Amino acid sequence: MRPVVLRELTPRELPPGCFAFVMATGIVAVGAYQSGLETQAGVLLVIAALTWVVLAAMTVWRILRHRDRVLQDLRDPTRAFGFFTFVAGTNVVGSSIAALGRPVPALVLLIVATLGWLVLGYVVPWSAVLGRQERPVLATANGTWFIWVVASESVAVCAASVEPHMPQYTHGLAIVAVLAWSVGLVLYAACAVFVSLRLLLYPLEPNELNPPYWVSMGAIAITVVAGARIVEMHSAPIVDATRELIAGMAVVLWSFATWLVPVLVAVGIWRHWVHRIPLTYEAGLWSIVFPFGMYAVAGMYLGQADGLPLTSFVGRSWFWVALAVWSIVFVAMVTSMVRGRAVSISRP
Repeated sequence: MRPVVLRELTPRELPPGCFAFVMATGIVAVGAYQSGLETQAGVLLVIAALTWVVLAAMTVWRILRHRDRVLQDLRDPTRAFGFFTFVAGTNVVGSSIAALGRPVPALVLLIVATLGWLVLGYVVPWSAVLGRQERPVLATANGTWFIWVVASESVAVCAASVEPHMPQYTHGLAIVAVLAWSVGLVLYAACAVFVSLRLLLYPLEPNELNPPYWVSMGAIAITVVAGARIVEMHSAPIVDATRELIAGMAVVLWSFATWLVPVLVAVGIWRHWVHRIPLTYEAGLWSIVFPFGMYAVAGMYLGQADGLPLTSFVGRSWFWVALAVWSIVFVAMVTSMVRGRAVSISRP
């Protein structure tokens, strides 16, 4: 493997979307917990949490010592939306911790992630899109834009996950959950329009249909999870006013996410089989693992919240696919790191 694998692990070259691994591992941990595999869920959660700590420290170091590279990434519309993986990764870990009955650290992570979501929600679109002089910016739209949606919905999921353990904060957490869910839903519609127009109006090379396009399905799946979690929240004015609407929308969105799966699989076949683009490890593959895991969790939570045996069955069955994909990509990542280190060491 190319030594670039090692360079990407340094603070200077840390990619904006580095928390995608945390997102993918954390959501598979949630799926394992929902499937009754508590030991496996614990192991996955520890891996996700430790990785989050390391990446958070490296991110802070990068901001302090390599601010020029951070600003460069913020101005790049093909990379800037990757910063939202920090928000999503933080909330996924927080939701997992809440599920294990540790609401206090989960609440702390929710606060950190919400602040990050609010700041990035204004800084990233302005720096990468609205504030750019180059036009048309639409030509740079890609699958990473959907991570903004994922970040928004992750706030709703974490807030709804913490609420059962902290009923004294029900009203505040309910407002945060419904607000974030609503914002994420509108953002999905906007991102879908932008990305669709880019695919229709500009030339598209096979190598450009990269793994992050799978986030388009993952963004819908996490919206389903957020909706299902809100439906199960205790009574609060904003929840009571939207419960039936959100419950119905969750079913509609799950159906669309299901429809998208074969479409994205077909795109992968077109890219790697028809156009012979080699299928090798890249960090972006975690953008495929996350939607796989999120789709499984969405089916399980939706079945539980709305009493739908079919979605629950699909979710539990799909979890094993998600776990297998996580395992394959994890082995590929470790192998690429070992090979990259060997290449680097062998060079004078």
